[in-house]
This record gives sequence, structure tokens and C-alpha cells, in this order.
Amino acid sequence: MSETTPGAASPTTPGPTAPAAALAARAAELDAADPLADRRKAFVLDDTVYLDGNSLGALPADVPGRLAEVVAREWGELRIRSWTESGWWTAPERVGDRIAPLVGAAPGQVVVGDSTSVNIFKALVAAVRIADGREAGGESPIRDEILVDEATFPTDGYIAASAARMTGRTVRAVPMGELAHRVGPRTAVVLANHVDYRTGELHDLPGITAAAHRAGALAVWDLCHSAGALPVRLDADGVDLAVGCGYKYLNGGPGAPAFLYVRSDHQAAFDSPLPGWNSHAEPFAMAETYTPADGAVRGRVGTPDILSMLALETALEVWDGVDLGQLREKSLALTDFFLACVAELVPAGRVASLTPAERDRRGSQVALRCPGAEQVMGELIRRGVVGDFRRPDVLRFGFTPLYTSFGDALRAASVLAEVLAETPGAGAGATPAGG
Repeated sequence: MSETTPGAASPTTPGPTAPAAALAARAAELDAADPLADRRKAFVLDDTVYLDGNSLGALPADVPGRLAEVVAREWGELRIRSWTESGWWTAPERVGDRIAPLVGAAPGQVVVGDSTSVNIFKALVAAVRIADGREAGGESPIRDEILVDEATFPTDGYIAASAARMTGRTVRAVPMGELAHRVGPRTAVVLANHVDYRTGELHDLPGITAAAHRAGALAVWDLCHSAGALPVRLDADGVDLAVGCGYKYLNGGPGAPAFLYVRSDHQAAFDSPLPGWNSHAEPFAMAETYTPADGAVRGRVGTPDILSMLALETALEVWDGVDLGQLREKSLALTDFFLACVAELVPAGRVASLTPAERDRRGSQVALRCPGAEQVMGELIRRGVVGDFRRPDVLRFGFTPLYTSFGDALRAASVLAEVLAETPGAGAGATPAGG
């Protein structure tokens, strides 16, 4: 690695090093050939290098105007009439059908509403109940365990524990690499994250789902770090239920509602632990007993958050005409290039990549182990490069292909090199990126 920080030429400072100049030329070449480059214009961006779309996506430019219209016209003038005249009532399914192609689902299987946590709870309990229904009257032992990845996002673990208490199951946390081999006749459900939130590793959704099915179990997937970042094939891969959020790569805004996928052949057996009037077969009958509606509507609970729902609906318009194959290729090219820039520019031994080098094991973020990560990220943000960190020592950089450029990737690596060169204590003792 070079220990020389790239910088602009001036009477008192040297010009860019040869490696930095070569990287700048390569970034320009890649940006010029990028088929998704025009999508950047659809977002509200500034001179900041924004690499935190894996926590909160950038604002699509059409959302403010749409929200102003909803508030002034649909709420301000039409008021209650907007539930029917403006289509508020059907928004959860309508927005779900906009998300469906991004996760490889046919229409009628995705419903939008509630938070990711609430939807994971609904999906897990419903999956256990489906498993119970399959085993009713059989001679096989009760399926009394829920398998989860031991490095899962903490909330997924909390929800799994709660679902287990409610259904009389036991949670077994196992290493992700062993999950497919640990599914057995006692497993009711496997809960797994498609992309590891901390390292950016992409997990084997088709393989783990197939292993669960061979053992007679169901697979529930958390797509928070993959939906909108890479192609997902829920229908083709036979996923039973899945959940994802609307505010990361889908750019729906802070607190945007999540989505719930219920495969069509499970919908009749989907028994939600949170039945609400919005999922009733006759919601306005106000009946004393609950009769679930048909289809993915069963995933609804109460009155949807219309302002956030319609913001997400408008945000999803940026996906019109996007080729998900091109999206994936750009994501991989961005992370490849960023890792190459870090390897070339960052002083040796200051960071270590936690993200797999193998393309088929990588999501759309790069995680670097860096002692003093909180201090380093604070300085990066001060200098206009926004990522985030995870305790105790991980720098996370999310690459959103719709608006991140190769020039952004180079600038982020260059500023990281500057920060580490100027702060000798930070990042000391790590092994090289890519090592």
C-alpha cells in the first residue's frame, strides 16, 4: 500500500501520486460507462459522499412534492374521502406490488405496513403455526425449535425469543455457515438474514431455503440489507415468508413502513398473531369475531401510516425501468473499486476488510475493521464522507448503485487515507484490507 496521501497539486504541495492519478482516471472511466449514472439525478444530493444508504436512503427528488400534495389536497381538502377517492385504503397492497418485482415476487404476495420488527414477529409466529398444521395428526416429533443465525441483527433475535415463548418453542442460535446442516426434524422455522448487517456478507438464500424444506421446515428471510441492493428471487427460490424495510435501499424515508412477503400457497394458512380490523374479511362490519381476509391482506393489522406509505410509493418510482442485473454489476464494481482504492491508498496495516472478497458472497456494503473506528468515522463525516460505525471497531460503507458514483468511492478511500495518516493511533494494528 502507498503511504502517500493523494492531493491536488499546488505551489507548496506535490501533485497526485501515480497510483492516485491512475485510480482517478479509472473512476472517471467507470462513471462514463455507468448505465445507471442518470439515476443519480432523481435524488436530492450535495457534495457529500453519502455511503450510509444501508441505514437511510437518500431522498428521491419527487417525494417532497408528492407529500405536499397529499397533505394539502388529499388530507386538507378531501379529508376522510381520500380513503376511497385517493386510494388510501388499498395502498398497502398497491405499494407491495411495486416492491414485488424488486424481490422476485409475483403480484399479490407483498403487503406494506408496520415496522420490520412487527413483520418479523408476524412471519415467525405464522410460520410456526403453519408448521404445526402440517404436523397435526402425524407421528413425527413436535417441531419445537426455531433456528437463527447466532450473528443475527439483535432485534431479530429478540423477536425470535418472544415468538418462541409465545408458541412454546426454543430458539437455537447457530453459526450461519452451519445453518443449512443443523436443520432437522425438530426444526419448525429457520430465520436468517440475507446480508449480514455488520460485515456485508451475502448468505446462501437458495441453499438454506432448500435445506429447510428438505427437513420439512419453513424459511423466513430478513431482506433489510438486500432488497433494493441486489436481485432477490423469492418465488423462484421457494422462500416461505420474508420481511424487509422501506428506508434503506428502497429510499422510503426515516421510519418508512416495512414489507411482508407471504408466498401464495401459504396465504390460506397464514394465521397472524396480530389480527386487526384492517386484515378482516369485512373490516367495516365491526364483527365480534375475527375472520381473516384472503391473500396477503392477512398481513395487515391496523390503520396504515398513510404519509409514510405514500412517500415510499413515490420513492419507488425511481426503480421504473431499472435493470436489476445492471444494479448488481454496478454494486459489485463499486465495492471492488473501493477495496482496491483502500488497498492502494490507506497506510499498511491500518484497516482490515470484514467483507468477503468473493463477489458471490458480498452484498452492497464494505465493512472495515479499524481500531478507533468511532473517532475515525466522526472525522470522515466532518470532511464530507458519511458512513457509519458499529461497535467496537467497524467502519461501514454502504454503496447504493442508483446514486453512488465511482468518484464517490475514490474520494471516500482518499479521505480515509488522509484521516488515518494524520491520526497515528487510529487504526493501528489492523491487517491490510482485502487480507
